[in-house]
Formats: sequence, C-alpha cells, structure tokens
Amino acid sequence: MNDSAILLIDDDETLLELLADHLRVAGYVPLLAHSGQEGLQRAAAERPDLIVLDVMMPGMDGWEVCQRLRGNTAVPIIMLTAKGQELDKLRGFRLGVDDYVTKPFSFAELTARIGAVLARALRDAPASHQFTSGDLTIDFDQHRVTVNRQPVELTPTEYRLLTLLARHPHRTIPAEQLLADVWGPEYAGEVKHVKHYIWSLRQKIEADPGDPQHILTERGFGYRFE
Repeated sequence: MNDSAILLIDDDETLLELLADHLRVAGYVPLLAHSGQEGLQRAAAERPDLIVLDVMMPGMDGWEVCQRLRGNTAVPIIMLTAKGQELDKLRGFRLGVDDYVTKPFSFAELTARIGAVLARALRDAPASHQFTSGDLTIDFDQHRVTVNRQPVELTPTEYRLLTLLARHPHRTIPAEQLLADVWGPEYAGEVKHVKHYIWSLRQKIEADPGDPQHILTERGFGYRFE
C-alpha cells in the first residue's frame, strides 16, 4: 500500500498534522483539507486512493461531503465521528462509507483500518473478462456494471459484494462468509450490513427489486447469484 494517497478532511488542524506525520512514516502520501469544500476540491483534482472524512465540521459537514463524493467517485471512505451511535453508523453505510472510526482513536488503529480498507479494495483482482447474466453485465477489467447497457453507479463495497456473488453463480454463500470476505473479520456477527447492501444492490440492478432475478435469498442461510 506504500505511496497510496490518503486525503484527510477535518477542521482540526492539529489532528490533521499529527495524523499526516504518522501516515508518512507508514509509507502513505497524506493530502490535507481543512473544510468540506476544500476536501471536495482536492478529491476532484488529485484523485486520492482513500479518503478519511470527519463528520463534525462547520459549514458543510461530513454527511454532505460524503453524499457529494459518492455522486462523483467510488473512492473508499472512512468516516470519523465523536458519536458512537448505531444510527450514525447505519447512515454512513447507507451513503456508501467503507469503514467507520469513533473518536477518540489511536493513530495506529486508524492506520490499520486504512490498510485494511485499501487491501479489501484490491483483494481478489478479477480476471480479464466480462460476465453477463440477462440484462446485467460486469466488466471486471473496467470495474464497470451495466444494466440494459446503461451504467450503474456502485460504491466499492457494493461492487465487491456483487462480484463475489457473481464469481460463484448458483452457489448459496452464507451471510457470515460474505461479511468476512467483503467487510473483514472485524465485522463478524454484523450481518445487517450484508442485508442492507443486498437491498441496495437490488435497487440498482434488478428490474423489480421486490422480485429479484439476479440476487436471490436463501432464508436462514445466505444469498445466491443466478
């Protein structure tokens, strides 16, 4: 992961500088933004490999920044917040956040999370081919998904989940296995993440999300791609 560019968006200048120093030692290239607007500008101009985004900022808060980012990019995002409420985590995951760290945290912990999210984004690089099922096409080379030849915008987590299922068609994969392979072992037991992202994927790729044809549920066990 050395030389990966990490954009840090936080209004706490002291925290930014300390974290940037720690990331440099770890081999990353930190990019600093002191406001939501500056963060959006740097994200567009410099295309970082990952973004660390604080929720509580004056003016444009982290939620709005995240929503705007997801309208333009699938870059992995780690949210920072002083709140530990479950609703905040769910809100972040609904917006396409890849991980969530609650303040206070150690720099070592955040650096480890950054490494884990980057590793998940690169894990199991797909073979050079396309996969087609009915009106759905996955271009593994371009990381591109289309339905009826129209591009579908997926978050990195949604894409990983879809391609994991698509690589094993007609095989029911337990929810816990999907959780471990897509989110990592630190999310063991939190199968609600799988359920939410399956729901989100169906909204984007199924003609009728209520009667899915691609991603099927085996109740009490897992999910199967047809």
